[in-house]
Amino acid sequence: MAETQPALTKATVDRNPIRQFERWFAELPAGVPEQDAISMTLATATMDGRPSARIVLLKSFDDQGFVFYTNYESRKGIDLADNPRACLLFYWSLVWRQVRIEGTVEKVSPEESDQYFRSRPLGSKIGAWASDQSRPVANRADLEKRFEEFGWKFGDNVPRPPHWGGYRVKPDVIEFWQGRENRLHDRLLYTLQEDGTWSIERVAP
Repeated sequence: MAETQPALTKATVDRNPIRQFERWFAELPAGVPEQDAISMTLATATMDGRPSARIVLLKSFDDQGFVFYTNYESRKGIDLADNPRACLLFYWSLVWRQVRIEGTVEKVSPEESDQYFRSRPLGSKIGAWASDQSRPVANRADLEKRFEEFGWKFGDNVPRPPHWGGYRVKPDVIEFWQGRENRLHDRLLYTLQEDGTWSIERVAP
């Protein structure tokens, strides 16, 4: 696949890494399922540096950052409360491209979380109440019982749990990686400057 992709150069990329991400995202071929396109590894760390990573789904992005939703009381939520920095990683194997994003993390507004929660399927809304994410559960039967109980409690009108909502990763470093032959991959590193502009440098593969 590497030989079919154009070279990644400072002369051809957008000066704004969000626009460059938007370009690559739009170029994903039809052969990449939507679920794979928006899947990203989210890495967090405790205050003492113990790392943890998992796959989450990108729900939106713009000049302010990259948004995902989860339980605020999960392990990642606890990590981010103590250490509000994270790294995101997209890998699209079909086009041999990778994007790595580092930045600070903040919660999205309650209104933004409410709006997204309303768009979720009914089962997902109930699941947000039923699952004490990252906490021990005796067995699946207990989990399914909680799901049934919250389903009866709320019916079709499920409110957003106070412990559930969105996070926005506000990038200060974004790296674009394009696979090439002989492991001589192209890597361009964008770094946010104090004046709000982005520097771009090539780094060795």
